[in-house]
Amino acid sequence: MLVKWTRCTVKDRRGFERGQRKWAGLPGFLGQGGGWSRSRPDVVHLFTLWESRAFYDSFMARSHDRLAASQAGTFTGARVRLFSHRFDVKTGFEPRFTDVDVVRVAHCRVRPDRVENFALMQEKVWNPAMAGSPGMVRGLFGEAPGDEFLILSMWRAAAEHGKYRTERIERLSLRARTAADVAALTGAVVDLEPSWTV
Repeated sequence: MLVKWTRCTVKDRRGFERGQRKWAGLPGFLGQGGGWSRSRPDVVHLFTLWESRAFYDSFMARSHDRLAASQAGTFTGARVRLFSHRFDVKTGFEPRFTDVDVVRVAHCRVRPDRVENFALMQEKVWNPAMAGSPGMVRGLFGEAPGDEFLILSMWRAAAEHGKYRTERIERLSLRARTAADVAALTGAVVDLEPSWTV
């Protein structure tokens, strides 16, 4: 599975939302969800899931420009990253967003000599903690070429994600020795827009 993560700053909210509803029914397309950053209300995060890189490349070569034209001028500063699914956070990842309200995205650049340790700590420390948290529905751990990773976790409600953060992040970070692995970490909590879910 391929995950496309897009971030952009929206200038014309109504026009952007109208265009967002047109992305559906494409070969190899598994699903899409997205919404507004909680900390930066003008920033959108979109997560599009594809069966494979081949389907995605075919879409980019054939249909992308036509569909994107309907949103031209409604946003600026689009940043796109592609990640291959490496493993699930929890079990049985499904490419759907209809049963969650909040997505937490973490983007990590990992020190080259610490990549395997980082992945191991994600699997052995972070994943069990998230999987056991009330309100955490599912997630995935993805990687891009080089030392770049994406952790996407889906939550039933913002309050449940907030409780997990308050109670566990510092303790888990120390246990996993995250500071030794991670060179840079950015992220966002995204309130999903149900009308964008495809």
